Amino acid sequence: MPNFCAAPNCTRKSTQSDLAFFRFPRDPARCQKWVENCRRADLEDKTPDQLNKHYRLCAKHFETSMICRTSPYRTVLRDNAIPTIFDLTSHLNNPHSRHRKRIKELSEDEIRTLKQKKIDETSEQEPKHKEINNSNAQNPSAEEGGEEQDEDILPLTLEEKENKEYLKSLFEILILMGKQNIPLDGHETDEIPEGLFTPDNFQALLECRINSGEEVLRKRFETTAVNTLFCSKTQQKQMLEICESCIREETLREVRDSHFFSIITDDVVDIAGEEHLPVLVRFVDESHNLREEFVGFLPYEADAEILAVKFHTTITEKWGLNMEYCRGQAYIVSSGFSSKMKVVASRLLEKYPQAVYTLCSSCALNMWLAKSVPVVGVSVALGTIEEVCSFFHRSPQLLLELDNVISVLFQNNEEKGKELKEICHSQWTGRHDAFEILVDLLQALVLCLDGINSDTNIRWNNCIAGRAFVLCSAVTDFDFIVTIVVLKNVLSFTRAFGKNLQGQTSDVFFAASSLTAVLHSLNEVMENIEVYHEFWFEEATNLATKLDIQMKLPGKFRRSQQGNLESQLTSESYYKETLSVPTVEHIIQELKDIFSEQHLKALKCLSLVPSVMGQLKFNTSEEHHADMYRSDLPNPDTLSAELHCWRIKWKHRGKDIELPSTIYEALHLPDIKFFPNVYALLKVLCILPVMKVENERYENGRKRLKAYLRNTLTDQRSSNLALLNINFDIKHDLDLMVDTYIKLYTTKSELPADNSETIENT
Repeated sequence: MPNFCAAPNCTRKSTQSDLAFFRFPRDPARCQKWVENCRRADLEDKTPDQLNKHYRLCAKHFETSMICRTSPYRTVLRDNAIPTIFDLTSHLNNPHSRHRKRIKELSEDEIRTLKQKKIDETSEQEPKHKEINNSNAQNPSAEEGGEEQDEDILPLTLEEKENKEYLKSLFEILILMGKQNIPLDGHETDEIPEGLFTPDNFQALLECRINSGEEVLRKRFETTAVNTLFCSKTQQKQMLEICESCIREETLREVRDSHFFSIITDDVVDIAGEEHLPVLVRFVDESHNLREEFVGFLPYEADAEILAVKFHTTITEKWGLNMEYCRGQAYIVSSGFSSKMKVVASRLLEKYPQAVYTLCSSCALNMWLAKSVPVVGVSVALGTIEEVCSFFHRSPQLLLELDNVISVLFQNNEEKGKELKEICHSQWTGRHDAFEILVDLLQALVLCLDGINSDTNIRWNNCIAGRAFVLCSAVTDFDFIVTIVVLKNVLSFTRAFGKNLQGQTSDVFFAASSLTAVLHSLNEVMENIEVYHEFWFEEATNLATKLDIQMKLPGKFRRSQQGNLESQLTSESYYKETLSVPTVEHIIQELKDIFSEQHLKALKCLSLVPSVMGQLKFNTSEEHHADMYRSDLPNPDTLSAELHCWRIKWKHRGKDIELPSTIYEALHLPDIKFFPNVYALLKVLCILPVMKVENERYENGRKRLKAYLRNTLTDQRSSNLALLNINFDIKHDLDLMVDTYIKLYTTKSELPADNSETIENT
């Protein structure tokens, strides 16, 4: 459906122009100014939501300073943009014409004033227009909404129409390949016999469509040299970048409409040999659903300060998000990258104090804390645990082998054995009690791995047997044993706290109050670390003895101490100084960082949820904690009265009415719009990364990202195709993609075939 401009005496529509079209804002005050300036009587009785959904203004009605260009194919308005350029008098020259857009009657003085104002503005802006035209003559990617745009759109020539249809076919193929996760390349070069040309997947699909009778492609193919690739790698890359940007823009448009959002990154991934950070954005859409969508990959930088700058630049300049509306940030990374992402978080907090640094709901607190411990032994142990879990999930036969070993070991405690078997069949390494499980399972894991490696019946191939040997050696190292025992004991103090954070809304609210007790317990451990470590080390040595593992210091340390006759360091004191002390100190500090005073205040605002109010006997004080979000409220002066009405509504509800127990339920209440401040607060609280996505239907971004990475070989991954594959259900505008390509990469006299590449051996 084309967008029609709602301005009086303006007949432009999106299908006949390269101009950008902008929705009416949802903000009531700003929307009212738009309506007043339009002078359309029929718009005055419509709500901001109705105007936002059904009406647009084209770029011609805004000063150029009000329009931002975050990329050559994205045009957005500044947050305070007001349309000021209107033709309110030309219809007077034809009083008998019928107008769909009724203009409010103007007095003679008003008409005279408007005409004079327009003359003054024209004379002032004439020099500016000359500058813009001169710069755009040198720059083919000039602004879509610029003043140089002709009023009359010239009709396309036959050649231009054929060119657009041809490009549309190419884009269709690229989008199909992205959605179906088909790599662009086909056979590897070393797989093809010398002198034989085999087309890649993209070329093969092109030829298939030509052979199926697509006339536009066939005609272009017949006029192309026989030793030329039909679509060059350069052109493919250009078109893919446009596809990626257009698809991303559909999601980001919804994010901008919702105003507030949070940024989340997942663990660093390898894409064709380069490390990238997957970036997700969390927001509440117009249907009041909390969504977490994947928006792209960011190349990873080794230098933390450079990474922070590029992270900010990509989000704000390339993707066009206003970080002033960011209310949360969370980074799920493995231990090696944790310290660098904390630098990113701190730099963003310096610029945007309301972008609270938090835990992410999709990661258990204990695993989050363990991954951030800056001890090499902890990083190695966590990697080993993941590899062991992945090894047994390679095939049902391996899991069955582990089940048999567990049955034998726990034949006197069948209930415990059954529980461990069920756990082994799940992704248990992400649980709150992962280290307790590992200690219970360790003997079974060692026996099973050793049995697979030394199987005399040769039931396992060399690859599996060899991998079992390597993993068995890793888990029977004394350094690994001590590390997992220390982590198990230290993180036992945060296990219940972390579990509540991923529980019901009321659990999260009361967990915020229990943080002080958790920190008090950990500080007590730190003050008495000698005693605690003695018990932990004894548990580790007993487990090692049970598994017939030799107790010794790490080889690297022993080599560094050779010749040092004064060294009286024992294994127990070594692990206290290098493992227990830094682990406890770091976990205390990390808890303080991710549960800052601002974050705790935000969690206290969860008392707005009616079920939490009920548990507190409706004696709550949200107004005090909501001060940090006062600037986000539509009517902050009425907050106190509105909160009072909100409490009264639920306190005196009917007996058959249940209290909503989640933010999701509260946002979907039929009368929530009668409480605009409460509604705004709930939306902001909902997007905090620590809050779980209540409806799993809207957590697609992370699940699809994991599926893409799991199903795609590292060297076949593409950041462009990944976005198309993960966001396969997002609508796309082929005409926009084609027009963008023509604007960026061709001139009227050029054809895409000019970007082709010559094949040497055909």
